[in-house]
Amino acid sequence: MKKILVTGADGFIGSHLTEALVRKGYDVRVFVLYNSFGTWGWLDRAPDDIRSSLDVFAGDIRDPHGVKEAMKGCNAVLHLAALISIPFSYHSPDAYIDTNIKGTLNVLQAARELGTKRVIHTSTSEVYGTARFVPITEEHPVLGQSPYSASKIGADQLAYSFFASFDTPVTIARPFNTYGPRQSARAVIPTVIAQIANGASRLKLGAVHPTRDFSYIGDTVAAFIALLESGKGLGEVVNFGSGFEISVGDTVAMIAEVMGAAVEIETDAQRVRPALSEVERLWADNSKARELLGWSPAYGGRDGMRRGLAETVAWFTDPANLAQYKSNLYNI
Repeated sequence: MKKILVTGADGFIGSHLTEALVRKGYDVRVFVLYNSFGTWGWLDRAPDDIRSSLDVFAGDIRDPHGVKEAMKGCNAVLHLAALISIPFSYHSPDAYIDTNIKGTLNVLQAARELGTKRVIHTSTSEVYGTARFVPITEEHPVLGQSPYSASKIGADQLAYSFFASFDTPVTIARPFNTYGPRQSARAVIPTVIAQIANGASRLKLGAVHPTRDFSYIGDTVAAFIALLESGKGLGEVVNFGSGFEISVGDTVAMIAEVMGAAVEIETDAQRVRPALSEVERLWADNSKARELLGWSPAYGGRDGMRRGLAETVAWFTDPANLAQYKSNLYNI
């Protein structure tokens, strides 16, 4: 398993995962989205020793020929490439079908043809919809409450179908709400931090009553690597979550406390999801990951989340990092 392909390596979770794999001695090929600027997303800002060791393939996950070419010679693929913004999925749902479903099909088909030994497909807690019971186990029903979540359900089902039909060695990793340095401003935690860091005392947000299971990026990356190295869970879904539930409103209060700020929340209508599309409650049961992988969150519980938020705030409030974000705009 020494030669690994990471799709979506230029993104938030993918860049952190890539750096961790390189530091553990893996030979990493990264699949980044082709662009005319020749940029590698967040990997452009990785340390020199990380960048110099990468085997970079610029392509498009929607193109089956490029995907197969990128996967040649790789023992395993960690498939993270996806469109993930829920508001943008209301705007452009067709792009989500092409990227999330067709892109996943391209990875699976290439793995089948090339005999790839391990495929870890990345799902999302959004596929569960509003919790019918908590904590949410891997047996919880799925419900597509947004075009994004529907596309990920489709991709997950494709992944399982290749395991069932062709014995493709697929495992479905299902992270809950990962946060940390480099996360997009479309997510609530970076939105809050960036607004406060730029001097706002009245924060523009959507609904603050829903609850989430926020998981720090270091824990999510550790779970991916534990799954890769275990060789377990073929044909199965594995939740990656902190096991701690907190409302968006209480999260805002915790961030304000960490940053020493007094804030008020102003509801911005454009940030509010349609009523039936809002996922009201997410709370992970992570016992399967603990038992199967020997993994446990280092940033669990309220104290762990506060530590994770402090590290996230420290990164975002570095002027060079904060300058990458447009906190005065609504990012979809």
